[in-house]
Amino acid sequence: MAFNDLPAHVWPRSAARQEDGVVTIAGVPLPEIAEEYGTPVMVVDEDDFRSRCRDMAAAFGAPENVHYASKAFLTRMIARWVDEEGLALDVASENELRIALAANFPPERITVHGNNKSESFLTLCAEAGVGHVVIDSHQELAELNDVCGRLGTNQEVFVRVKPGVDAHTHEFVATSHEDQKFGLSLASGSAHKAAVDAIAAANLTLSGLHCHVGSQVFDAEGFKLAAERVLGLYATIYRENGVALDYLDLGGGYGIAYVDSEQALDVTGVARDLLSSVDQVAAELGIPAPTVVVEPGRAIAGPSTVTVYRAGTIKEVHTSHTTTRRYIAVDGGMSDNIRPALYDSAYDGRVVNRFVDAPETETRLVGSHCESGDILIGDALWPEDIATGDLIALAATGAYCYAMSSNYNAFGRPAVVAVRAGNIAPMLKRETVDDLLAREYEGWPYAL
Repeated sequence: MAFNDLPAHVWPRSAARQEDGVVTIAGVPLPEIAEEYGTPVMVVDEDDFRSRCRDMAAAFGAPENVHYASKAFLTRMIARWVDEEGLALDVASENELRIALAANFPPERITVHGNNKSESFLTLCAEAGVGHVVIDSHQELAELNDVCGRLGTNQEVFVRVKPGVDAHTHEFVATSHEDQKFGLSLASGSAHKAAVDAIAAANLTLSGLHCHVGSQVFDAEGFKLAAERVLGLYATIYRENGVALDYLDLGGGYGIAYVDSEQALDVTGVARDLLSSVDQVAAELGIPAPTVVVEPGRAIAGPSTVTVYRAGTIKEVHTSHTTTRRYIAVDGGMSDNIRPALYDSAYDGRVVNRFVDAPETETRLVGSHCESGDILIGDALWPEDIATGDLIALAATGAYCYAMSSNYNAFGRPAVVAVRAGNIAPMLKRETVDDLLAREYEGWPYAL
């Protein structure tokens, strides 16, 4: 693929390059956005985001069977889009829940995760009337039952199960094996005990089981194996306790393409096979087939967004006596996208303000932070006529970029805008030094 081409399976569906070389998203030229909002700036294609919500809903039978994983990226605007598309919402912290409620997201369509839910968090869940709380420990189960008892409420819960499936993904995002912090063990019997205790709890109703094999998963067999193992637990509960469960929550983790050489997981095909497998296994086990729900985040938010940077310092670095590598520094980096440093993640980058067509040279795209590991794209062949001032956009930055951003080196988080049908809607303001200073106290309130 030529450098000026935009890989359609990586970039937002509306991405296009004009005759003058300028790239547009939803009909809006990216240089126009950079001029108005500065750089770095994240650009979210609203129609792309919504269309992926609808794709997921179609694949899994109904919008309410799809719980958008808000940890990928959440604002009130995002929550409203998810609500308007009819999806449910998965939150993993008290503040994510508060943002959803501030957006008037229906609490009965919210599922609450987290391995360390505080009493205040559990109280908020019960008071708000969330749809489901996913139990992650025996301690949490007892605490939630007590909270609901004090409030005079009853809470539907799922038990999070560790099915012991190898997701073939990065260690930091694999969540199904035994030696990690999430969930209750199937092998040790801990998950079974939690389910039985939830059934017996006066103020809780066990309505489902949950598992999550990991993130950025491309091996669909892991989802089927996890479902089969968790259904085995369901069968035991059904036989011993006579309780039929409404839901089997299989989490998310559907892999997307970050670079041209990758292909996203075929979610439609996976859903078809997974739903069929669940029905078949349930029939073989003699249990009522539960409704399968899923929690995609990256697969919805990731491809909908690009981050636009401005190229700054460019230098040639000798890698040997005969070879050099070109370093192009941009005005962002690991503070707005930690994923390359944390997970060794790859990205597709393109110049978006013009055509570049000079011979290609070995290039590394780096950020502006005081870390040698502040690398956005490690090794690429890019045209040597890329110059200071050019705009460079990275695709598929909608998930776990802003959500994991920081103020390292006192950088402010970037502005975020939504685009749709040629229009721009600001979503998040750029953080300034005034925002950073506003958090500080002046000093000791008394003389030492």
